[in-house]
Amino acid sequence: MSFTLFPGTRLALALESLAGLSVGDALGAAAPTDISDLPPAPWAWTDDTEEACCLVAVLADGDFDRDAFADLLGRHHDPDRAYGRGALLMLREIRDGLPWPIASAAAFDGQGSAGNGAAMRAAPLGAWHADSLVHAAVQGARAAEVTHAHAEGIAGGVAVTVAAAAAAAGRLNGVKPSLLGAVAAHTPEGHVREGLIQAVRLRSIPEAAYALGTGARSMAQDTVPFAIWVADRFLGDYPAAIAACLAAGGDVDTTCAIAGGIVAAYTGLGGIPPAWRSAREPLPGWLAAATAAGE
Repeated sequence: MSFTLFPGTRLALALESLAGLSVGDALGAAAPTDISDLPPAPWAWTDDTEEACCLVAVLADGDFDRDAFADLLGRHHDPDRAYGRGALLMLREIRDGLPWPIASAAAFDGQGSAGNGAAMRAAPLGAWHADSLVHAAVQGARAAEVTHAHAEGIAGGVAVTVAAAAAAAGRLNGVKPSLLGAVAAHTPEGHVREGLIQAVRLRSIPEAAYALGTGARSMAQDTVPFAIWVADRFLGDYPAAIAACLAAGGDVDTTCAIAGGIVAAYTGLGGIPPAWRSAREPLPGWLAAATAAGE
């Protein structure tokens, strides 16, 4: 990388990625089948955005602050935001004082979560670390481990973090990146990485959806490779990326959130239709207060 990022620039990149994530999440949750027939405003966001807001609120110099992140997740999670049962149980335990490493490791009978939750919130963290894919991967793992102790759940978080970092770097360098290869190179061995490698050969939305999955099982391995394939294929076209996720079906709010956060890291706010941003439910007020305090 040939540029230096200062805290204000990092935060701006992260907030633009968050905008793309949250608009995609909210539109996906409204479940239109086509962007030509959009639902009436406001579009309510889900747990994907709520967790991403908690992540952005703790971004700062140095290693990702996992304790502060866990505290925010525990305090701010809203059961009405479509959290899964396992996630709600874990976050309630954290809120009630159970240390996050214990809560995360105990999930799913001690296997840890292999779900797509760490991936759905990760794009703004990658945008923050646009100057180093290696560092983005390390911090992506740290952020994922707060709720996902399973290797695949962590790999999903790493992959999305690196994808958003590469996208933001491409915007800053003026060189459109090839995401799939770069992300696979920094993703740990396992099913998520295998999906990313397989995705390189896929050419159409139906083919990619069939081969990779679209989050129907809410697992990292059947969500992340497809969402990153979409982001890579439509990196300069935010509406087209969202349309691809909607057309494929599955866990649409999450695939739209992941792809939207990555693509917005590349296009900036200008890539997101203003009417879509206006239709999205406002982000929580506590996020604005937290990010203002960190500037």
